[in-house]
Amino acid sequence: MTLMRKFLGAAAACALTAGAAMADPALVFDLGGKFDKSFNEAAHNGAERWAKETGGSYNEIEMQSEAQREQALRRFAEAGSNPIITMGFGMADPLTSVGPDYPDTKFVVIDVTWIEGENIRQVGFAEHEGSYLVGMLAGMASKSGTVGFVGGMDVPLIRHFGCGYAQGVKAANPDAKIVANMTGTTPAAWNDPVKGSELTKAQISQGADVVYAAAGGTGVGVLQTAADEGILSIGVDSNQNYMHPGKVLTSMLKRVDVAVYDAMKAGADVETGGVTILGLADDGVGYAMDEYNADLITPEMKTAVDDARAKIIAGDLKVVSYYDNDSCPALDF
Repeated sequence: MTLMRKFLGAAAACALTAGAAMADPALVFDLGGKFDKSFNEAAHNGAERWAKETGGSYNEIEMQSEAQREQALRRFAEAGSNPIITMGFGMADPLTSVGPDYPDTKFVVIDVTWIEGENIRQVGFAEHEGSYLVGMLAGMASKSGTVGFVGGMDVPLIRHFGCGYAQGVKAANPDAKIVANMTGTTPAAWNDPVKGSELTKAQISQGADVVYAAAGGTGVGVLQTAADEGILSIGVDSNQNYMHPGKVLTSMLKRVDVAVYDAMKAGADVETGGVTILGLADDGVGYAMDEYNADLITPEMKTAVDDARAKIIAGDLKVVSYYDNDSCPALDF
């Protein structure tokens, strides 16, 4: 089958009509765009893997504003797309409104775990576990004893990343200092590489020589500036090691690609009405090792991190979740 995809802007979304092609699955990207080299791009990669393996086609839309969220869901549902896969916690309220109106449509939402709906499948990740591992690597790699964290939008999810990271840093070096900043308080914080660069420079001025970016497209600016200034960075969601070979210590992998692939593979038969949390035991999160960072991570570092991973999976090591009490024992945001 010839691969067919619809690229839907705001105007095109309004013009959707029912048709056989629209029985295909649909993917609704979050703000920041599908080529953010991070969260959305991971989703895109999962969809592309499914399309290439099956010869199938899918429909997609890149959000340009928050106001488009509900409109996109309704247009896809009315046109027959099934399942409709949505990205980001910003889809929680729109799905709560739209889901009940289309009981025969299956919805899958990534990064939402707190809403209700018999036709909604929620997928979350144990980001704190993966962030703990990259935090350990940061603590061991740092020569200054100060590391940084640049978050995107200041929301509990990103504090969840930062909390796990800080615990890992402290596990590797109890005396380490962690400098943390959030990019902003609106969705624009996901796509502001200039601000990411500015925050990275500010953290470097405070002594940071490793900076973890959990900020979507904003992280591109963090990684670029870290490379330019001669310090190490840590990527997020997708494997970003390749972006600056020898300068990115590792990337915290969040297998959004697998979640999207699995949803498209299941199609209209995807199980809904429940919540799935993917952690280390499921390979839902982890850290990236490849030819681009092989010289940065010593055998001793890898052994220590892999040992911690095994202990977390076995339940012998508990990484505190920010969600448990809206605070972090290792980092005062």
